[in-house]
Amino acid sequence: MRKEQADLEWRDEAIPVSTRFDDPYFSLDNGLAETRHVFLAGNDLPARFAPGFHIAELGFGTGLNLLTVWKAWEEAGMDSPLRFTSFEAFPMRADEMARALAAFPEVAPYAARLVAAYAEDLRLRSLEGISAEVVIGDARETLPQHSFAADAWFLDGFSPAKNPELWNAELMAQVGRHTCAGGTAATYTAAGFVRRGLEAAGFDVTRVPGFGRKRHMTRCTKPSDTPSP
Repeated sequence: MRKEQADLEWRDEAIPVSTRFDDPYFSLDNGLAETRHVFLAGNDLPARFAPGFHIAELGFGTGLNLLTVWKAWEEAGMDSPLRFTSFEAFPMRADEMARALAAFPEVAPYAARLVAAYAEDLRLRSLEGISAEVVIGDARETLPQHSFAADAWFLDGFSPAKNPELWNAELMAQVGRHTCAGGTAATYTAAGFVRRGLEAAGFDVTRVPGFGRKRHMTRCTKPSDTPSP
């Protein structure tokens, strides 16, 4: 079966923008700093790192989130692989990924390994040093087929206003079901319907300061004494 691919244009020759969703893949200010603020700090990382820690993600995109947390994992002295599962409906090509990640020399050694493995297999089965998997397809269909319970979620789809399907209540309920007790989720958006969906999915939801031009973002915690919805 033919897989759908990303449709891109480039802003300032460096920032990939999805023409399908009319939205950039990362912050126009500083994508790496945004990832650290929203997804690492938003999930209390690296403080929560522990052997066997599992991060799940909606929206693999350029792979920048994976690189950022992989680097943080190794810098924290963790001596076992981080587990990282990401869901992506419209994967970009390896050369497009390499072009996008060239903007972040701080993660260049990790990017080179990622791009090489991605060029061989979009699902990253040959990537060494991290236990990563990219699940290709519509997350509304693919996530329910998995049985894991993640410690943390990176909710990084395109803008809810432009890609509402990746933020609907049914999918947020699946995120809740695939989160362990005491687990967390974070996203750059503070859209009301997303927050309500996450609350209905069993999370305690908090609005906190966002990154750059975004006034607010969302942090979530699944209570340790509450079963999955």
